[in-house]
Order: sequence, then C-alpha cells, then structure tokens
Amino acid sequence: MDSMFNTPQEVVQANMNGAVKKAATSKKKVFFMGIMAGVCIALGAQSSNVAMHDISNVGLARLVAGCVFPVGLMMIVFIGGELFTGDCMMTMACIKRKISVASLIRTLVIVYLGNMVGAVALAYLVYLSGQYNYTSGALGAFTIKVALGKVSLSFLPALISGILCNILVCAAVLMASTAKDIAGKSLAIFFPIMAFVISGFEHCVANMYYIPAGIFASMNADYVAKAKELYGITESQIASLNWGNFFLVNLLPVTIGNIIGGGFIIGGLFFYLHGKNCK
Repeated sequence: MDSMFNTPQEVVQANMNGAVKKAATSKKKVFFMGIMAGVCIALGAQSSNVAMHDISNVGLARLVAGCVFPVGLMMIVFIGGELFTGDCMMTMACIKRKISVASLIRTLVIVYLGNMVGAVALAYLVYLSGQYNYTSGALGAFTIKVALGKVSLSFLPALISGILCNILVCAAVLMASTAKDIAGKSLAIFFPIMAFVISGFEHCVANMYYIPAGIFASMNADYVAKAKELYGITESQIASLNWGNFFLVNLLPVTIGNIIGGGFIIGGLFFYLHGKNCK
C-alpha cells in the first residue's frame, strides 16, 4: 500500500532528478520559467501589500500579509516556474555529482535574471494600473515605506535575514514535495511562507517587486506627499530609494544570504541526512 506522503529520501531523490532535468533544459525555456515565477511572487507581494497597508498594528498587519503572500509560491508549484530561492537546493545534485558546478551556477544565474524581469515588469504594471491610489494614495505611500525599509538595511542584518528567509522557503518547497495531493501541498507551503512573511525576513525575488514598486511609486508626487504625511519620510530618504541601493544595499547581501540558507544550510544538511543513499 502506498504511503500518504513521500519520505525525506524520496524528496531528496526527486529534487536531484529535477535539478538534472533543469540543468539539461534550454536556457531560453529556463529564462521564461524564471519570468513566470517572478511574476507569481510579485503577485503575492503586491496583494499582501494591499491587504496590510492600512492596518496600524504591525503584528496584525504582518499576519494578514502572511496569509496572502503564500499564493505566489503555490502558483509556481502548481502551474510551473523556476524560482531562484528554491533552485538554490540544486546544490544537492551538485554534491552528488549529478550536475556540475558550472551547470548549477549557469542555471541559477538564468533563473535569477528571469525572476527579476518578471517581478520588475509586474511592479511597473501595478504602478500603471493606478492601484497605488487606494485609500487616497496611502497604498502608494506604504509601498514607498516598505521599499525604503529594505534599502535602509545594513549588510549583516540583510545577509542574516536572507539566510533565515530561505531556510523557511526551501523548507516549504521540500514539505510540498512530501505531499501527494494539492490540499496537502497547499498546507505545506502555507505555514512556512506565512512564518517568513510574519518574521519580516528578506527574500531576493520578493524584493525584486517591493523595491522597484517603491521606486516607481516615488515618481508620483502625490504618493511622496502622502508618505511624508503618514510616515514622516524625508526628501533625503526618498533620494536613497534608487536602483543603485536596490542592487548593492539590498539585493547583494540578501541574495548571498538566500544562497547560504537554501543551498548550504537546507540543501547541504538535508543531503547529509537523507541523500547519501540516493541514486
């Protein structure tokens, strides 16, 4: 009789088999799968911003956002897409020598670029949609505030937050792989992703939406004025919300942290515990 869920060893085996398939897939297809995943994560991010933007209690606001954001990863798991943070676990196939280090790096770079294209494009489309006018422009102001918080992080907190984030995200991916039905997969994804959002940890692909969205919102004088009114944001802070700080201050340390958390802590530890007897 079949078990109700896949064992950890079966999950590792499936992950490594998937990594081999990914490494052999055409670069163009991997890139477009990356775009799809970037769009999915961005949709989860923007909808969670809408849900939380007018809630003053921080804990309650994060809880609400945590209940909405997981839809992004659910879409990727159920309809397809390549997400950089989850793909960091391709290190397991690399440790097993089923793929080369060069293949691992090439795939991750292509997926990362695809994720960025999808997330930034979605951020611009949301800006054009007029959604930031919600609550008399408070959503636009909140979008600026969120982005500013992220580009104001110093290197070490951003790095550590990236590590902690991808421990939870990769745990969600692995847990989803243990389930054999959509309901089980949905629950497996929901709680770890909810925990990462509530905790405020840093996810590089989500930030490919959050920070560009804030940059786009800061181009609108009404949203800037509302941000000053609601949050006391200054002109110098607005000036710091730029593409240079997006890449260097936030994405660089967060991406490194995500790689460590997903590729080495979860990927390495999970392989050590369950992958040695895999084929």
